[in-house]
Amino acid sequence: MDYIYYVFMALIILFMVYRFMPTKGVRNISTAELKNELKNKNKLFIDVRTPGEYKGNHIREFKNIPLNQLAQKAEKELSNDKEVIVICQSGMRSGQASKLLKKLGYTKVTNVKGGMNAWL
Repeated sequence: MDYIYYVFMALIILFMVYRFMPTKGVRNISTAELKNELKNKNKLFIDVRTPGEYKGNHIREFKNIPLNQLAQKAEKELSNDKEVIVICQSGMRSGQASKLLKKLGYTKVTNVKGGMNAWL
């Protein structure tokens, strides 16, 4: 019976490690690096927070597409030939959004580490 416990715990640990590993092919930048990126008009800036969070505080260059709507809106509202820079409140949802965009075929995806919490 003990071996079942250990197998279960190992599976939980593997799942947690997988969830927090950076996505292959996704560039991660700090908010300090983001300040330089904002000058580039050939990049798409997406904020995946809820509309309420976005309305409360956002960076002007970022368009709000909530994470739960990203899959449906990506094809219509995002260009696959431009780099997509994604932000959220802490970096967790933007990390999920980055993985989703990679699965949808976007090749140039960047996640902002720390999100709006790190934005000064």
